[in-house]
Amino acid sequence: MTLAHSAGSTVHRGHLGTVSLLAWTGDPGAGYDTPYLLLYSLGDGAAGPEASVAAMAALIQEAGLRTGGGMVDATAPGSSSPVRLLLQSGYAVLNLPAVSAQCPAPPEWLDAAAQRGHAHLIIGSVPWPQAVPGHPVTEEMLHSYVGREDILLAAGHALVTIGRLR
Repeated sequence: MTLAHSAGSTVHRGHLGTVSLLAWTGDPGAGYDTPYLLLYSLGDGAAGPEASVAAMAALIQEAGLRTGGGMVDATAPGSSSPVRLLLQSGYAVLNLPAVSAQCPAPPEWLDAAAQRGHAHLIIGSVPWPQAVPGHPVTEEMLHSYVGREDILLAAGHALVTIGRLR
């Protein structure tokens, strides 16, 4: 994962801590072949986990998303969402007003993305210290985080069109 910071942002970069991006799909056999992207913090920022929560909440707001369970449809015609998602050489590349991140996309994610043309982005505000970049995230680990209602309600959600470099 690569991370960059925008100078005009109100998000305190040092408070975010380690931020990571994870791509996965649901079970295609069960009809859940949606490509998902999760942007999250480990909560290891300089000012502690509480400051990471506040910084991620500011990031959600700057991205034009909201918490509380609502989803922004950034795929709608005329959408002015600042969230951009590109596929490039097998990587999902996410650009937000305050942060840019990328991660390798598994083949099933790439297939689902090609079929749908959009992904469900989740920006988590609750730290996930167990999902350390460079270490595998098991299905059980993922479910223990995104399967919790409190985590999902505190997150920002958007359907985002997937672009490609030309």
